[in-house]
Amino acid sequence: MTQNRYQAAIAAFDKANSEDPNKEIFNGKEYPKELLYAQRMTEMQERYAPEASEAVKLAVRAQHIQRWKTPRSNFPMDRQGYLQWRTGLYKFHAETAGRLMKEVGYDDEMIERVKTIVSKKALKMNPETQLMEDVVDLVFIEHYMLHFAGQHPEYDEAKWIEIIKKTWQKMSARAHDFTLAGKIKLPEALVPLILKAVKG
Repeated sequence: MTQNRYQAAIAAFDKANSEDPNKEIFNGKEYPKELLYAQRMTEMQERYAPEASEAVKLAVRAQHIQRWKTPRSNFPMDRQGYLQWRTGLYKFHAETAGRLMKEVGYDDEMIERVKTIVSKKALKMNPETQLMEDVVDLVFIEHYMLHFAGQHPEYDEAKWIEIIKKTWQKMSARAHDFTLAGKIKLPEALVPLILKAVKG
C-alpha cells in the first residue's frame, strides 16, 4: 500500500461526503449523513477484517459516496423503480470513487478492482465483494436497523423476519459467526426477532 496515495483517496472520499446536506446526530455531534456512514463502515471493517486489502478498504469508505445525488424519488415508487435506483446507485458510486482515485494517482487496474467491489459484482464469488457486503450488513444491523424499524411501524413480525433473513443470506458464514459471537451491538428491541429469523 502506498500510504500517501491511500490517505489522499480517503481524504477525497471524505471531502465528497462532507458535502451531504443531510445531517445525523451521533453522540451529541452533528455529521453529514454519508460521512458518518463512511466512517462507520471503516470502523466496522477494522473490527471485522483488519487484514482486508487496500482495494476493500477503499471500497468500504466509498460505498455510499455522495448517495444524496441519486435520490430514490427520481425513480418510480414501485419494485422496478427501486431496482433501477439501486442499479444506478451502484454505477454512480463506482464511477465517483474511480474518478477520485484517478485524481490522486491510482492506476486503472486498482480503480477497476475497487469499482467492481463498490458495484457489488460477483457477490458470493468475489471474496473482496463479499467482504464489503459483510461490512455493509454488519453496519446496517448495528447502526441502522432500529431506525429503519421506526420508519416502518406497519411491518408485522413475518415481514421483519423476511427482511432479516434476506440480510442474513447476503452475509458470509464468517459474518454470521461474528454477529452471533456478540462482536456487534444488536438493536436490543429487535434481538428476539433477529434470533428467531437466523435460527429458525
